[in-house]
Amino acid sequence: MQILIPSDIRSHAGASAKLGSVLVGLGCCHPLIVVDPIVFDLDLCGPAFADLNERNIHFSVYTNVSPDPTIEEARSAADLARQNGADCVVGIGGGSAMDIAKVSALLAVQDGDIRDFSVPRIVDELALPIVCIPTTAGTGSEVTRAAVISDANTHEKLLLLGRALLPNAAILDVDLTMSCPFRVTADSGLDALSHALEALVNRHATPFSDGVACEALRLIGQNLERAAHSPEDRDARQAMLEGAMLAGIAVSHTSTALIHGMSRPIGAAFHVPHGMSNAMLMPLITEWSSHADPARYARAAQALGAGENEQDLVRKLSSFNVSLKVPRLREREFSEQEYRRKIPEMTRQALISGTPSNNPRLGTAEEISALYHTLWDRA
Repeated sequence: MQILIPSDIRSHAGASAKLGSVLVGLGCCHPLIVVDPIVFDLDLCGPAFADLNERNIHFSVYTNVSPDPTIEEARSAADLARQNGADCVVGIGGGSAMDIAKVSALLAVQDGDIRDFSVPRIVDELALPIVCIPTTAGTGSEVTRAAVISDANTHEKLLLLGRALLPNAAILDVDLTMSCPFRVTADSGLDALSHALEALVNRHATPFSDGVACEALRLIGQNLERAAHSPEDRDARQAMLEGAMLAGIAVSHTSTALIHGMSRPIGAAFHVPHGMSNAMLMPLITEWSSHADPARYARAAQALGAGENEQDLVRKLSSFNVSLKVPRLREREFSEQEYRRKIPEMTRQALISGTPSNNPRLGTAEEISALYHTLWDRA
């Protein structure tokens, strides 16, 4: 067993206003700051910028980040880091901004095409120091050694994994999440839920990942709906931020499994938000997989507060989707014909990602294709 987490994790209201002290502790004085454009427009990064200015820490800012961050965006950020002599990269925003920050920190130091660094290769090479400040409670990217980047030409999501992408520090500031709208709160929270669930049932689970995943499920189960439906509930927001972080730590040590393996191709092909596509898949894949290891799924049900067994877990996941207004797949803006036509390619992408092999029940290409069809039929 190997445990890899950031060496400095801070979680309290106003924590982002101490970014300068974190950078000083890392020996850094010229950061590139990758910021989600909406976060930038809302000035959520204002406290962090003010602290850097007070310390006379000169920084550059990159905001060209899309919801499905692309290879071109990562390359542009890395070019800016090199041009300005950045000695670290800070990501402020949701998973997209943090993933661009992580990959640009790698590309600023290493030569090569992003595809050269994607799985199955494990990227443990040198990268610039990384600090992540999440503004949503979801991806847990602030504590993981993973990043997902889209190839806009092939409509494929590439998974990068390794120590090079592990942030040196994570700053969790609940104040930055208080204005998060319902849909983003719900989808990001469901993403965190899928991380904790897939870590707990994973073939690579360890006693460490089990303990962290169970606590993440407890926090998410008690607070996800509260945070979404009562956005002013600061305690629920804080609990979700820490639950998502713990889920990120857990899944960083196990990797994801079949839910994520099938979700990423849906997002790449049809631009369904990642947490939403995970949520669409969770009840179906849990029901299909649970017979392979009912004890682990029962443990997940108990930790989530869903009941005692795998059937209770499936019912709870379905109820979350209703409560959090997850749309049916057929309610998205694409046709059944277009969806079914892309199932062979989505199946191929799911399998080559490698994560379905971490699932308790292993699926053949034919079985995964059938699950994609069932997802539409049940929607």
